[in-house]
Amino acid sequence: MNHARRRQFLITAGALLAAPFPGFAQQPAATIPRIGFLGVSTPAAWASRVDAFRAGLRDLGYVDGKNIAIEYRFAQGQLDRLPELAAELVRLKVDVIVTHTIPGALAAKQATATNPIPVVMTNVGDAVGSGIVASLARPGGNITGDTFFLTELVGKRLEVLKDAIPRVRQVAVLANPDNAGTGQSLQAMEIAAKALNIALPRFDARGSADLDAAFAAMAKESVDALAVIEDAILIPSNKRIAELAVKQRLPSISFIEYADAGGLFGYGPNVLALYRRAAVFVDKILKGAKPANIPIERPTKFEFVINMKTAKALGLTISNATRMRADREIE
Repeated sequence: MNHARRRQFLITAGALLAAPFPGFAQQPAATIPRIGFLGVSTPAAWASRVDAFRAGLRDLGYVDGKNIAIEYRFAQGQLDRLPELAAELVRLKVDVIVTHTIPGALAAKQATATNPIPVVMTNVGDAVGSGIVASLARPGGNITGDTFFLTELVGKRLEVLKDAIPRVRQVAVLANPDNAGTGQSLQAMEIAAKALNIALPRFDARGSADLDAAFAAMAKESVDALAVIEDAILIPSNKRIAELAVKQRLPSISFIEYADAGGLFGYGPNVLALYRRAAVFVDKILKGAKPANIPIERPTKFEFVINMKTAKALGLTISNATRMRADREIE
């Protein structure tokens, strides 16, 4: 072997030795699936839910920064920013968009209308009634995930409240009028309230800045309880809402995390479990399944939580019958 050929052989052999074996190679950045996470609120307010989603991904073998990449976009509570942020994720050509609540899902649907990137929705109040998908069994289009039919849930909460505190006659409803699902929820609550002989004065809050005025208006109406329609913009104010309710001696009910934040009652699905479950939908899509063929799921278990510390602060005695129905008590 002459000098030139020997040199070329060594260069080629060195290159082969330097190359990683296929089984051990880290995936090139270009081939790592990318997930776009479209958040309605702030990263801080959604930290536990995002952690649950990432935990679900880890259960399935996906680790952010290693074999997947997650692009986060949060609207910081400004719903009018959602279409812009969703469009940005589409321009980034992510492999799937994960979002939550009706406003997030509607923004993702609009942004992917002409570029049908798969969308996984979670914690969505009523995906069918709000027009996000055609049906649960055959969603069609590019969107799948879960929905819990908030319209049924808000009516059930009034029943829970009335059963626990029979004297309730006038229940204030705190809602964000800018949420696309608020109208449907209010209609469902009116139907339930009529059957329960309850009046439902409505008080609007588009964010934390509106809470003091809303509760001042409640005081003038002499309401005797409060139902909060969950909303991504109001969730960061859970603790403040619960404190104001206690200050006005109002028994209150909303979703589970509201009771954890100091509200009297919480009733609904385990939200963290829904976000963890969203990873399963992502996994199916990354493995080739089409969203149109993945049936939309509904949570099958609803939890009832009583904050006994708040009950004591309100001077309420919760009956044994009500306590026996609870899945959890907060002492």
